[in-house]
Amino acid sequence: MTGLAYDSIRSALGAQSLFEDKTWQLSPDAWPLTAEQVAQLEAIGAACLEYHQALETLYLRSAAGKNLLRNKPLLAPWAADYLDRGKPADLVAHARDAKNRGVFPNVMRPDLLLTDDGFALTELDSVPGGIGLTAFLNRLYDGHGKILGEGDAMIANFYASLAALRPAERNPLVALVVSDEAATYRPEMQWLAQELQRQGKRVFCLRPDQVFPLGGALFFDIEGNPEKIDIIYRFFELFDLANIRTAKFFFESWENGEVAIAPPMRHFQEEKLALALFHHHLLADFWAEHLSGRALKLLRTLIPHSWVVDPAPLPPGAVLDGPHAGGRALNDWRDLGAASQKERDLILKISGFHETAWGARSVILGSDCSREEWQQGVDRAVALAPANLHVLQEYRKPRRTRHRLYDAGGTHAAAEKDGRLRLCPYYFILEGKAKLSGALATFCPPDKKIIHGMQDAALLPCRIVN
Repeated sequence: MTGLAYDSIRSALGAQSLFEDKTWQLSPDAWPLTAEQVAQLEAIGAACLEYHQALETLYLRSAAGKNLLRNKPLLAPWAADYLDRGKPADLVAHARDAKNRGVFPNVMRPDLLLTDDGFALTELDSVPGGIGLTAFLNRLYDGHGKILGEGDAMIANFYASLAALRPAERNPLVALVVSDEAATYRPEMQWLAQELQRQGKRVFCLRPDQVFPLGGALFFDIEGNPEKIDIIYRFFELFDLANIRTAKFFFESWENGEVAIAPPMRHFQEEKLALALFHHHLLADFWAEHLSGRALKLLRTLIPHSWVVDPAPLPPGAVLDGPHAGGRALNDWRDLGAASQKERDLILKISGFHETAWGARSVILGSDCSREEWQQGVDRAVALAPANLHVLQEYRKPRRTRHRLYDAGGTHAAAEKDGRLRLCPYYFILEGKAKLSGALATFCPPDKKIIHGMQDAALLPCRIVN
């Protein structure tokens, strides 16, 4: 068994840094996916798009106080309240604007853990990093197996999903705007822009302060000449808007019809707690009515049971729809502090509109920390709830698997290593469908309970095997 040579990988990465100040483990082989797994990924993409479409209906009808079902009463104003919690009024108004109806993220990336029972979908990201990195790795490993997303599908479909926002423009000017908060990912966005420029596309990677208003539109300077921007791909989370001096001009230009913005600046599409709404017992009939049978069944299997940590007081005899602590149902979320280590097999994380909500910065695994640390995490979730809600999610442990890695020492020999896998497929929305265009595999050492990009993980493209 051969694979890609260590020196070839190191040379390619050395010539182009895809992440700022980041390194990872190397492997001769792309991650293997069976044809059956690829078919499942295709179905997951279609289900995620249906989910986004249903979520929009839920949010808008909830916000308007309208009935959620066709043939029987169901009002849930609290759903919009959860999704709007802590958001600026102007952002909420923008998200509800009629011109935004039916506008969804141009890219979706679920985080899938490979468990003993198949995939578990723990998050659904609409502003994902790794697009440029995955495209780069797909190209690097091309010729070493049938790469998922071969033929630069990541680059082509990323651009096509943006250009579709301005179909009348033959060669629209696209600005990939990367905030300082997301600066770690700027190199891969610069690489994407350069690759598309080589194809004759007018795509530029910019900082927010390079964009300026002129006559109601947005421009940036090219060698002393102002160039009008047709499409903005915003690579920043919406909580970061307050730190972007030019953000108000984005809204004004969009309102004037001068620029298209992807992903749309609709906060409810970026909230982790939306997955908890999928499992809310009061909304079961809504999801059943607004999702196809196939999507509903698949998402019920994929999404771990999740709850919104809402500390609103209950009557003395009432209990929370949530996990148990000390073998008893909860009357107050703070009661979780009494949970046994087994009962603490739960993930606690802040929802979307917060600077710690991306990466794994707010994530606490209850069974992997002390009782004191767990209690502190629960208390923090309760204290922050008036402005920033937390989500509690059942922990589905990734199973141990094996993959060849290069020795990072002097020999650079390849050997099978144990580890755990997170798979991040990338779907670009083209002609109303989710187009699977590649996937990034993160292979972590087996002692890591929470899988994310780290120095001792391997970041790999995927290949299709028989």
